Amino acid sequence: MGKGLIYIFMTGAVLLVALALYPNREFDFSKASYIDLTHSFHPDIPHGPGLKGEKIETLFHYDPGVGTVGSGALIYYYQLPGQWGTHVDAPAHFIKGKRYLDDIPVSEMILPLVVLDIHERVRTDPDYQVSLEDVISWESRNGPIPEKSFVALRTDWSKRWPDPVKFYNRDENNIAHTPGWSRSVLEYLITTRNITAIGHETSDTDPGTAASRLDFTLEIYFLSHNKYQIEMMTNLDKLPESGAMIIASWPKAYQGSGFPARVFAIIPSGS
Repeated sequence: MGKGLIYIFMTGAVLLVALALYPNREFDFSKASYIDLTHSFHPDIPHGPGLKGEKIETLFHYDPGVGTVGSGALIYYYQLPGQWGTHVDAPAHFIKGKRYLDDIPVSEMILPLVVLDIHERVRTDPDYQVSLEDVISWESRNGPIPEKSFVALRTDWSKRWPDPVKFYNRDENNIAHTPGWSRSVLEYLITTRNITAIGHETSDTDPGTAASRLDFTLEIYFLSHNKYQIEMMTNLDKLPESGAMIIASWPKAYQGSGFPARVFAIIPSGS
């Protein structure tokens, strides 16, 4: 991927941006499509084991007597784990000494977006893990996965949101049956393609059969390379498998290991 500057031109309401990410393409933001990849969060959403649920208190309200502190404005007090809803995991989430959220530069939040689509395999095998053959098939159609890109794993698991029973798909032994990444694919993406981040619709990098045993081997492996990930994404079925950009952002929590994120894709006209 070539280097270059970002040029911004304003012509009325039209914003044209030529990005170093795509040095040979001009983006007309007025004609692009925007896809929100983020779930709204609230107290009843699926969440990982051991996490306290979200609590909301109304401090101020428009009307007198409703807020616990005052009136004239609307201000809530939120209590929630960092890893809540659609969220980012910093490398420090599992790896001591690796980057926190506030260490990740904004240059890693605007990236070419690759979508690996395995939803048909998952339909018949909820424990399916993306294979290297799936990746090679993608590259045979689109060319090599770009360096410093964001690779999202489409499983359509987000269609089960926000029902926690359907989302975790547990059997009679309380083992979750959800799809995930594989070591061979993560190794390839890291060592051969040098990607920046990954994302998925489930709550874990590892398949549910492993995560149910608190086995997070794949997540630890990925984060140990000082890369970040986004979990519990949605609307990946609305994206092309290549050609879009992703914007992944989150509050800049000091030494944060995870936080709810706002993630969306920009699909240029013609992609």
